[in-house]
Amino acid sequence: MAIVNRTPDSFWGGNRHAELDSALQALREAVAAGADIVDVGGVRAGAQGPVVDAAEELRRVMPFLEAARTEFPDLVLSLDTWRSEVAREASSVGLDLVNDTWAGHDPDLVHVAAEIGAGIVVSHTGGLPPRTDPVAVTYADEQGGDDLAVVRDVLRVLAEGAAAAVTAGVAPERVLIDPTLDFGKTTRHSLTVLAHTGDLAVLGYPILQALSRKDFVGETLDLPADDRLEGTLGATAIAAWLGATVFRAHDVRATRRVVDMVATIRGDRPPALSVRGEP
Repeated sequence: MAIVNRTPDSFWGGNRHAELDSALQALREAVAAGADIVDVGGVRAGAQGPVVDAAEELRRVMPFLEAARTEFPDLVLSLDTWRSEVAREASSVGLDLVNDTWAGHDPDLVHVAAEIGAGIVVSHTGGLPPRTDPVAVTYADEQGGDDLAVVRDVLRVLAEGAAAAVTAGVAPERVLIDPTLDFGKTTRHSLTVLAHTGDLAVLGYPILQALSRKDFVGETLDLPADDRLEGTLGATAIAAWLGATVFRAHDVRATRRVVDMVATIRGDRPPALSVRGEP
């Protein structure tokens, strides 16, 4: 899942595409590099930056979605939004997926996804509202030394969110679950949840991991966003080995290669070539 941010203030400077031409060039490069899904967003996730209302969000994402659908009619198009009115308007382009990064903050969003026949990403944010950075976040029982409290909370929230999506009418095979690292989590929380990616498989839905250049990588290695690629790829390899199947990424080519390599080692994908030592 390639990321295209139609924003001037995304946390990583390498993915700021306020101009449509820049966004469309990023789209073409992502597809050429092996993206199966392209996820476009019109609002920065963090608290910094100006308020972006629904009208401005639509002004940013709609021209991109329309052009993307025309140029790549079979590409899976995903919209990163927490607003039901934005998703409903975007349905005119044949939207395939709604990436609800803020865990059902707008309760109508899942119903819109069902109405338009789109899939939905169910996320976990620790109960925080949109564009809220975590501060002094704890989960039940942590004070007693229970480091897995956050994992149990992620499992509970994702199970409830996925069930609500199916009840609303989203086809079960169109539901993805995302533990949403960094959102509502400390770096230690994110690392713990990442290490327990495999535990999410019990829920029975495809697992999406959004790891790309995030703060938990930066804090782990003490690196700014520009220098977090290797850490991201290390986390990607671990998550892929543990069963994640969708990866939201800024660096599509590198991520595609890591995921393909892990899939081959796991036995899920044959080598592209196998001629060394053959007669």
